[in-house]
Amino acid sequence: MVSNTIDIVVEFTGGLEMLFSNERKHKIALPAADKDGKPSNIAFLVRYLCENLMTDARKELFVMDNTVRPGILVLINEADWELEGEANYEIQKNDDILFVSTLHGG
Repeated sequence: MVSNTIDIVVEFTGGLEMLFSNERKHKIALPAADKDGKPSNIAFLVRYLCENLMTDARKELFVMDNTVRPGILVLINEADWELEGEANYEIQKNDDILFVSTLHGG
């Protein structure tokens, strides 16, 4: 039987957790495919997080031009997302996706 969801862990640090109920770690049952039937990837995850998990209205602190804003490091299973295909990386069961803000006020 094929599952309609993918169980993953999403974590936020560096202040991003304030956008997501002040919780650092979230266990998510992500839809296995987007509305077009394509396998879920990081780009879909970012949209999903903004629409379903973000509790703060300041979406611009997390995304810019429909992708993760510059200054946010994304790690997929402890590897830089640039090594994994960035937004096109197809999410796998039990992936651990970490978003780290490197932006600091002063």
